Amino acid sequence: MYKKSLLFATLLLCVAISSGWAQQIRMDSTYSIMKKVADWQWNSLETEGWKNHPKDWTSAAMYTGMFAWAQHANTPVYYDKLKQVGETNKWQIGKYRHFADDYCVGQLYTQLYEIFKDPKYIQDFKSLADTLVDIPHTESLEWQNRIYLREWAWCDALFMGPPGLGYLSEALNDPKYLNKSIQLWWKSTAYLYDKEEQLYYRDSRYFDKRELNGTKVFWSRGNGWVLAGLARLLSTTPENHPEYAKLKSLFIDMSAKIASIQQKDGSWHASLLDPESYPIKETSGTGFIGYALAWGINEGILPYQSYHKVIAKAWEAMRTSVHADGKLGYVQPQGAAPDKVTYDGTDVFGVGAFLLFGAEVLEMVAKHETNNSISIVYNPASETVNKEVVIEQRKNKGLSSNVVIRDLLTGETIPCTVKESERNLQYTFKANIAPGTKRYFEIKKK
Repeated sequence: MYKKSLLFATLLLCVAISSGWAQQIRMDSTYSIMKKVADWQWNSLETEGWKNHPKDWTSAAMYTGMFAWAQHANTPVYYDKLKQVGETNKWQIGKYRHFADDYCVGQLYTQLYEIFKDPKYIQDFKSLADTLVDIPHTESLEWQNRIYLREWAWCDALFMGPPGLGYLSEALNDPKYLNKSIQLWWKSTAYLYDKEEQLYYRDSRYFDKRELNGTKVFWSRGNGWVLAGLARLLSTTPENHPEYAKLKSLFIDMSAKIASIQQKDGSWHASLLDPESYPIKETSGTGFIGYALAWGINEGILPYQSYHKVIAKAWEAMRTSVHADGKLGYVQPQGAAPDKVTYDGTDVFGVGAFLLFGAEVLEMVAKHETNNSISIVYNPASETVNKEVVIEQRKNKGLSSNVVIRDLLTGETIPCTVKESERNLQYTFKANIAPGTKRYFEIKKK
């Protein structure tokens, strides 16, 4: 859907704690480990340097998660780091302009533009997008003649390309970029999607390959790229768009398939259909898959009761892959197919997946797994504001005037004033909310 108007949105929720795995997810501990992972990654980049160029797809995938983290950190520090990346890049995309990997960074530029409204952020990316809209894109997607420089001929491209174009349509209120994105999505899907398995081949080289157990080769991270890309594309597609229902149906079908092959350790191993040949958990594929499934719950597309245990088990697999210093392990190295994973293996795109997943976990827990009254407050503006928040509750909610407000992420308590009427209690408090930030507050008895 096109983004909501730039007003503060406050959502009140009163729900019961769920049973099983979901009880193990705490918002404050999730927030803490996200901060630890984000800080470790930035410190590593600042002290050891960038393994790949800041315009590279690996870096761009990291930014998607860092942006999601910045939305919850309640400080401009992380947005400042991301804006510095843009300045370093001169707000340009990569060298091969029609190569989806080289314009994945456009997702960051456009999301920052939606908050800070500086036209230079999207000038170069928009120039590329305008060109893409006019190209007929009639070539075969067979993996030859460097087709990847011109078409979305490999499944990873469905994360790298479509979301940025969708965000650009959202930011500029111009549907042509989204429409082109959807057109190309279906072209790639017609070529790479196996309807029988409900999974995507990485590219045409894998159509006839088989794993050691005789199954088709379906790569965990590759299908994570697809499902996460589809979630992000859907998030920018209005529900009345003629292709929305079809995209949603694909998302539901693919989510059901992937949930059905989750491993006992909560992860998805490097090979989806031959997990025994790759017996160790893999965090980049698991992170992108978990992000998409949790997003589906939060958007009401996937039923909470059917998927929350899948999410909780996957998040536990991710959480336990973080080293004591914040380094994320078990990330499969860069590649195009299932491969070995190690405890120490890490890369920036894995961190992006972790932070994307964590942000949706926070939202899911707030909406479905908290037993007090919750208020989610968002500041869409480009400056920190001191916002007066008013929460009104019926007296039969079990609350009284003897309460405090608690930030569910940091544990900070905030005093409030209470007005009482015959039927309601009205709680009023003030909170500093950084640019582009969500804060989660609960009414808590003293």
